[in-house]
Amino acid sequence: MTTGVLLCGHGSRAQSAVDEFATLARKLPPLLPPDWLTDYGYLEFANPVLRDSLDRLREKGCDRILAVPGMLFAAMHAKNDIPTVLNTYAAEHGIEVQYGRELGVDPKMIAAAAARIEEVLEDDVPRHETCLVVIGRGASDPDANGNVAKIARMLHEGLGFGWCEVGYSGVTFPLVEPCLSHVAKLGYRRVVVFPYFLFSGILIDRIYGFTDEVAARHPEIEFRKAPYLGDHPQVLETFAERVTELVGETPPPNCAMCKYRTQVLGFEHEVGAVQESHHHHVEGQGAAAPGSNVADCDLCGDFCTGLCRLDQAHDHHHHGHDHHHDHGDHHHHHHAPYPHADHPHGPESARRTAKSR
Repeated sequence: MTTGVLLCGHGSRAQSAVDEFATLARKLPPLLPPDWLTDYGYLEFANPVLRDSLDRLREKGCDRILAVPGMLFAAMHAKNDIPTVLNTYAAEHGIEVQYGRELGVDPKMIAAAAARIEEVLEDDVPRHETCLVVIGRGASDPDANGNVAKIARMLHEGLGFGWCEVGYSGVTFPLVEPCLSHVAKLGYRRVVVFPYFLFSGILIDRIYGFTDEVAARHPEIEFRKAPYLGDHPQVLETFAERVTELVGETPPPNCAMCKYRTQVLGFEHEVGAVQESHHHHVEGQGAAAPGSNVADCDLCGDFCTGLCRLDQAHDHHHHGHDHHHDHGDHHHHHHAPYPHADHPHGPESARRTAKSR
């Protein structure tokens, strides 16, 4: 059996994006088995179209084709348009065409994104005084839009920025300009704008253009434009995995981003950590547990702010816990310390709000 690989691009009116996609496709074969044949094609706006690429692979003797969408997230194109072309072709020619998943929310993609963001960071402005803005494409599919937000959260938490906002270049909300105008009101010294895009083109120009406009209105804030993903090595690795997983084993979907299984940005030290329940620490404590009865607590006003946990978290910090208990089993039970325990918008905010009451 001869295996062909087809990277399915959307296509673009921008020649630079078409060229970049072709470059990426050319860099893929070394990451795949040496006897597999690789080609690429586009849904629209550019040549070769997918049917032509399928013809080429078939003419070279491929009787099995592994096709993957060259896209970050699954929205209309990846879910409907590309499979329709592939299924029609497979039926017409009696050839096996398997279709893989999009790049998606993957630790390698997040690592590639982090590398692009870090290209524009120096240590002269603290991360806590920097706001990250992640701009996604924007789709009429809330699941795809939600995945941009998940990527943004993983970057925000993995890198420890002071604040993070998510915007989109089209279709949905907030769009780039309102997003950046909002961020400018937040009082951060630096704003890093990162387009979570594979390729250049009109949308990248739009994102950087609006960044320049808002920056001109706010000379007191330093705006930095991070590069888009492009052909970062970990993007290529993810594409290769999307192809090979079609014929191999894949981790269960809910495990692919698990910090105990995979190196997740900022939490790399927790891979392989012992997973155990901590609920036994408070079993039977009930109403006697700190913070369980707001009426008896002098730290808070009308509701529990978590301040009691915060003080005990500091007492236990060398154990790596944040549990509000004290019995003699600390040596059995170690939690990895949370990497951003000092973040001003995390539990520490309870201490500040208590002072201001």
